[in-house]
Amino acid sequence: MFNFKQQNGIFLLVIIILVLSVIMYAVRNNYLNQFENSINNSEISEIEKYIDSVKAQKNQPKKDTIYPFNPNYINDYKGYVLGMSVEEIDRLKQFRAQNKWINSKKDFQKVTQVSDSLLNKIAPSFKFPDWVIQQNKTSLSKNSSSLNQNSVKRDLNNVSKEELEKIYGVGEKLSQRIINYRLKIGGFVNDIQLKDIYGLNYETRVKILEKYTVLHAKPITKFSINKASVIELSEIIYFDYELAREIVEYRKLHEKITSFEELAKIESFPAYKIDRIKLYLTIN
Repeated sequence: MFNFKQQNGIFLLVIIILVLSVIMYAVRNNYLNQFENSINNSEISEIEKYIDSVKAQKNQPKKDTIYPFNPNYINDYKGYVLGMSVEEIDRLKQFRAQNKWINSKKDFQKVTQVSDSLLNKIAPSFKFPDWVIQQNKTSLSKNSSSLNQNSVKRDLNNVSKEELEKIYGVGEKLSQRIINYRLKIGGFVNDIQLKDIYGLNYETRVKILEKYTVLHAKPITKFSINKASVIELSEIIYFDYELAREIVEYRKLHEKITSFEELAKIESFPAYKIDRIKLYLTIN
């Protein structure tokens, strides 16, 4: 058994332990509260910053973004969005209804009659085909050259492969095809025979004819479509023996061919080449 002094010592020790426990608990809770508050304040601060940035973006004036477009295809809605009036849109639609095309911003203003301010706003977004852009450049170059430019054109029947390759759009293959075809037919009779060159598009033909043309066509004897024999017709570059025979049979059946367009009734006749076939035939 403990004596009185020992009991008092134990009681005092217990009290000290309890007091220290209470102090430690209070200090721990205070630290945790401070830590939680600091975290909450940090989170709240981040959220407030995010909300402020969203509000700032919302309050910024909207930018009118105009993506590249071809002005030839402006519809009512597109015209409205661009700021065009109903009358201006109608003028463009009437112009396009005639199968005509806008090829520059100058053309656009001339047709629609839009104001300079609207034109300056939307014209930077005009996107024309590459061949139109190149054509416009060529036109500017032609305007700065002599009015007597045609007089300096060279003969298409004498141009070399290397000279053709220097023309924009004519590469090694196309130039060789042109030379080969010229040799095959014995020389060009007319500029339109460039249409016969496979892979040679309209824009490139125009560029070639800016510098070259048929000055000295090869002499040819035109045959009468109503009198020529099968052999004579088969000698024409655009006909083979079978087609020549069909033409003669058609002529006999109908007694006479009255127009070149009538030949299109023959199933195998190349109607899309009539403009070139006329170079070698007559109706009489």
